[in-house]
Amino acid sequence: MRAVVYTHTGDSSVLDLVERDAVEPGPGEVRVRIVRAGVNPTDWKFRAGGMGELAFPEVVPGQDGAGVVDAVGPDVNELAVGDRVWTMLAQHTRPGGTAQEQVVLPVANLTLLPDVASFDLGASLGVPAITAHRALTTSEDGPDRLAPGALAGLTVLVSGGAGAVGNAAIQLARWAGATVVTTVSSAEKATLAQAAGAHHTVNYREADPVTAIRDLAPEGVDIVVEVAPAQNLRLDVQVIRPRGTIAIYANNGGDEVTLSVRETFSTNARFQWVLIYTVGSSALRAAAEDITAALADGAFGVGEEHGLPVHHYPLEQTSEAHAAVEGGAVGKVLIDVADA
Repeated sequence: MRAVVYTHTGDSSVLDLVERDAVEPGPGEVRVRIVRAGVNPTDWKFRAGGMGELAFPEVVPGQDGAGVVDAVGPDVNELAVGDRVWTMLAQHTRPGGTAQEQVVLPVANLTLLPDVASFDLGASLGVPAITAHRALTTSEDGPDRLAPGALAGLTVLVSGGAGAVGNAAIQLARWAGATVVTTVSSAEKATLAQAAGAHHTVNYREADPVTAIRDLAPEGVDIVVEVAPAQNLRLDVQVIRPRGTIAIYANNGGDEVTLSVRETFSTNARFQWVLIYTVGSSALRAAAEDITAALADGAFGVGEEHGLPVHHYPLEQTSEAHAAVEGGAVGKVLIDVADA
């Protein structure tokens, strides 16, 4: 089978397309024929060495993907050959990710993909959608699971609504009944956020965002899904409702933040850090189940019409796919591993 590998860290040129023998699944494991693989910022950051030394002599990148089960290991009853599935954390604690034709994973890392969902959509879930789910379900006064009506009466502010996590947060929050406000940097990104389902967009380059958000939510927002705390945390503190939650999942724009103690503690706000690699198995499974329910309801999609343009690269151009994500491509970058 074909696989993309790297044996040392560096820029995208360290990725090589090689032939490797297919691996048989062991107890509790399933082998998946990958159709589409997703590329996330963490993929290039791992490859570039930003997450530390390589844990294995050879690594296949890719946490996210979608495909068809083609073999099951002993004692596996949850999945069967022929099942359509989507993956999560495929490369986490393992050398083999989704940028290959076949990948062996524990059953816990796989979820059935509803027939109404394409492989493009399945490969776009994983890291972005689970991160968004976690950000929306850790509030003191909010739900710990998502379903229609779960966020009814709440206002969610999504920072950077045109990104993959922001897009997923908008779609999931809208499905769960929230009023969704998002900040954007251009009219083009506002159009994408509105396509995802945002009720209101605020272009922070054209007006004072605090005033604009407070005009939309006079009592404050209940949840902030934050991608750039170094730049936005003071804004978040000014618009958060008492006992609201500011969920921070990335460090775009800088690693350091400075806060006024008095201004901050008067909000009674919760600062929730979100990194899916350490949220625990219960949170991962809850997210997978709720996201799949949203798929089945037709409430979650990819493509320009859903606010997330898709960019396709063949497996032999995985290095170009990594470079596109590293360069800030707007939308979702997917690798076409095989025909559906």
